[in-house]
Amino acid sequence: MIAPVISLRGRDFIDVADLEPGDLRRLLDLARDIKGGRWTERPLQGKHVAMLFQRPSHRTRVSFEVGIARLGGTTTTLSGQDVQLGFRESVADAARVLDRYVDGVVARLRSHADLLLLARSSDKPVINALTDRSHPCQVLADLMTLEEVHGDLAAQRVVYIGDGNNIANSLIEASVLAGFALTVITPPGYDPDAGVVERARSINSGSHHVTLTNQVDVNRATAIYTDVWASMGQEDERAARQKVFAPYQVNQHLMDIAPEAVFMHCLPAHRGEEVTDEVIDGPRSVVFQQAENRLYAQMALMAGLFGA
Repeated sequence: MIAPVISLRGRDFIDVADLEPGDLRRLLDLARDIKGGRWTERPLQGKHVAMLFQRPSHRTRVSFEVGIARLGGTTTTLSGQDVQLGFRESVADAARVLDRYVDGVVARLRSHADLLLLARSSDKPVINALTDRSHPCQVLADLMTLEEVHGDLAAQRVVYIGDGNNIANSLIEASVLAGFALTVITPPGYDPDAGVVERARSINSGSHHVTLTNQVDVNRATAIYTDVWASMGQEDERAARQKVFAPYQVNQHLMDIAPEAVFMHCLPAHRGEEVTDEVIDGPRSVVFQQAENRLYAQMALMAGLFGA
């Protein structure tokens, strides 16, 4: 069996950009070995992880709870109602209390600023399980999936279509780190985070990999990725967004333009809006492979964070 050699031990994992290229390579290799049954160590034996979820969760909660158990650890899951960050007690106070009970925190928070404050106030590792700015654990699973279906990441061209949301931001960071070409296509005014884009373009190795546009073009794509048009907390904008985003739907006509491309989605999907049933249920859809790989990518990440 191999041992994880990921230089995040004892640190936080807030964004994909927290990793170095070598860390990412080792993490993906370890995730592949865990999935293949070639690595079965239990580095979380005797450790307890708090799961702090302000937002509803299906894949994230189950994959983390199962992964922690398989690595030998135990969990306590707290809802937003249980803790009420910023209302019942401050984010910093909640972090200091958890620090005295648990060995790490997996946090799915509304505000990225709150997550940063939680991490700064805690001496234990904090993992970003989703914020309004980024969704790094999802994108680690996406990279694992892309390698499984198309091989070398540096040879791929990923096209993301839709809202410039947390998925788009994390994909931009991943494209710089892994060296694949990424095109982010959004309606005008729905661009990704300007700070994420600026940082990506300031790194020489990634400056030519990221393209932002409002024009739909999927030629030569190896993957076409989309997400919901209105995320959690944007429900009151849904009707207006449906009109703006309608030309950006991923349908069979669009997929036919890129015959080598797989279809990707972080789920849950709003079928008939950002994607049609024909595409998400079609032979080139890898959405459930992505969902499965959440488990293995996160196990590899936690092995690196908590391993001896």
